[in-house]
Amino acid sequence: WIQHSLIKPGKIEARLYQQVLAAGVLKKGNSMIVAPTALGKTIVAALVAAERLKKFPESKVLLLAPSKPLVIQHEESFKEFLKAPSASLTGAVNPKERIKRWNASQIICATPQTVESDVISGRYSLKDVSLLVFDECHRGVGSYSYVYLADKYSKEGENKLSLGLTASPGWNNEKIKEVCENLFIKDVVIKTEEDTDVEPYFNPVEVKWIKVDLKPELKEIKSHMDNALKARLKTLKRMGILRSISNVSKREVLIAQGKAQRRIGSSARPPKKCFLAVSLLTAVINILHSVELLETQGVSTLHSYFRRFKKKKTKAAKSLMNDPEFYTAMELTEKAFQEDIEHPKLEKLIKILEKELKNPDSKIIVFSQFRDTVNNIYDKCLENNINAVKFFGQASRDTEKGLTQKKQKEIIKDFKKGVYDVLISTSVAEEGIDIPSVDLVVLYEPVPSEIRMIQRRGRTGRKNKGKMIILITKGTRDESYYWSSINKEKKMKKQLSTSYRNDDVSFKEMKDNFVGTFKESKAAEFKDEIEHSESKDSSKSLDQTKKVLNQTQEGNDPETMDTKESDREDNIFRPVIYADSREGNSSVLRELDGLDVKIRVKGLAVADYQVSDDVAIERKTVKDFISSIMDKRLHKQAKELVENFKKPLMIIEGDNLYSGFVHPNAVRGALASIAVDFGIPIIPTRSEADTAAMITRIALREQSREKKAVQIRTEKKPLTTWEQQLYIVESLPNVGPVTARKLLEEFKTVKSIVNAGEDELKKVDGIGDKIAKGIVSVVGSGFKTIDGRKVYLKNQSRISVKKED
Repeated sequence: WIQHSLIKPGKIEARLYQQVLAAGVLKKGNSMIVAPTALGKTIVAALVAAERLKKFPESKVLLLAPSKPLVIQHEESFKEFLKAPSASLTGAVNPKERIKRWNASQIICATPQTVESDVISGRYSLKDVSLLVFDECHRGVGSYSYVYLADKYSKEGENKLSLGLTASPGWNNEKIKEVCENLFIKDVVIKTEEDTDVEPYFNPVEVKWIKVDLKPELKEIKSHMDNALKARLKTLKRMGILRSISNVSKREVLIAQGKAQRRIGSSARPPKKCFLAVSLLTAVINILHSVELLETQGVSTLHSYFRRFKKKKTKAAKSLMNDPEFYTAMELTEKAFQEDIEHPKLEKLIKILEKELKNPDSKIIVFSQFRDTVNNIYDKCLENNINAVKFFGQASRDTEKGLTQKKQKEIIKDFKKGVYDVLISTSVAEEGIDIPSVDLVVLYEPVPSEIRMIQRRGRTGRKNKGKMIILITKGTRDESYYWSSINKEKKMKKQLSTSYRNDDVSFKEMKDNFVGTFKESKAAEFKDEIEHSESKDSSKSLDQTKKVLNQTQEGNDPETMDTKESDREDNIFRPVIYADSREGNSSVLRELDGLDVKIRVKGLAVADYQVSDDVAIERKTVKDFISSIMDKRLHKQAKELVENFKKPLMIIEGDNLYSGFVHPNAVRGALASIAVDFGIPIIPTRSEADTAAMITRIALREQSREKKAVQIRTEKKPLTTWEQQLYIVESLPNVGPVTARKLLEEFKTVKSIVNAGEDELKKVDGIGDKIAKGIVSVVGSGFKTIDGRKVYLKNQSRISVKKED
């Protein structure tokens, strides 16, 4: 066992390679450790953490992980290993409680988005962090929160040390370099199953792939979809949109679609063929997805997709529904579904599970890309008396609710206990979740990503020899995905072995010179020490926690500080910008943090940013602006802005405003309505950095002229009497704001409108027979019941059928 003043006795096994890795990090500085799952990367982090806390007793260790379940798992591990108060910080914990936990703990396990939001808001800083651990550090690219926090730590930290942990940083050298640069990694260490010091602890994983043939019924469905696809590809080639029609990928189609959309947006009178091209390309994407589902998943999954597809109202969807070939494919799919004809993978999978479960202690994970397939596999397991459970994410689909994190945790706990034999999961179980004793992993389909393939393989072989089976349909994209992942993994290993350090090279040197940091003792030596140490440590930790909590409660809470005094330190004026909590996922807050401003993140009732009592800013990316036109949110948001603020503004961020699926004239009409009808100025910005600079400039103009604190709108203004009257009348069938105003001007009161007959209503301009009948029917009909139960509105939002006046 490892013996260390901050490591609990008898808790960490003395594995030499882990000690060498930890000692190497302490000597060489910011490091990335690349090692297969189950080799104990978390143990290495715990060893480094113990030594950093010993060297800097007043400091903190911050471990970041990409998901809440993984954060909780790390917190439990560090509580088990180390003698230091620990806590977890996630979005589920309210900000004031997070501040208390941060101040009271030395080891903090957190999601990066939560820490990013708190640091930007000034709730705490990274100054006292002596070790920052990035779990699954391959995520440190683009705008992910790891990138911001690494940069912030490099500027704020007094005793800096960063440690990245991953099983697979990626096959592309550029990607690996990007991760290293973003996280300020100087040294990359590789550990593999073949290393001499690892081999005694590693259980090999046997990988077997099983091929199946498509059934004749499925091949017939595919032939009709191929015919529909070829017809559209040929048209696109004649139009000059595509150069070739053989083996066209989704990526090529999406690139062509983007070019066509940009051409539409760049012209006041775009050619009609551009609109036709976009529609054809959208149909091609739909067909390609349908073929993929048929080839790799089966009839049930394809049938579920077609059921949702029939509800679409787009031109592309309508054209496919009217295509004899595609429509025939849909009918044949319906017939196959009714006759219970399934993909041969499903039959093969059930046989594999039944064979493996002859051993009553076996535990199996089945991975599938699609939730529909997960449901189908689960149903087949129940039919065959296989004790299985479904495991997927939190998002709800159709009539099926997502799993809450609490429920996910319960399922994993029950799976470990043996309540279930088979866990059928989407990709949510790939990363980080602690399932230590799985005997077999089955991939219902291969994935083209080497990272995901490695993570899935890492679910087995932790305690005993592991097995992984991959189901592949012959002659389909299954085969290309499998070989793609294999080739990428080979390239990754080659890239890592040639460009980065394998720890075996310096093994002897590290063993002789640096392992002395962590002493080893036999288990017998700990018998008395364990009891004494744990009781002493727990009381010490409790006293320390109480002390810090008391200090926090006495004052220095950023959530309750008077912002105006703190914002004028040293006579340097720093404007305060209030941001809505939903803006936390954007990079605008990060950009603002780099400017000389104070940021306060609150739940704003209206707008995304507020800089004074009068000025509020609604920020929309080009994509959000287009979608708000389509779902009719735009006018509602504009109305709320003018009702609550004297000087509302709208920022539209990004280029190619006319490159979406909405006709350019619809976009122009929306812009005109915002500016003319509502009187809201529109400010264009190029990027998130430009948006942040613009908001800062507006804040400076507003706040340099006023000294009073900004009154933040966490609730909307109460409606005036006439606004409430309009609100009630607008809820009537086919009555919009203009017609509602005319009705009130004519009848003076809402009561008179409700009591009016059809002939009286028709006297008002804009109301014909249909609208008049609808109003009289609604206000005059009796209240009905459904299934003998009264129907109640579960929220206060208006339910109405509205039409543009």
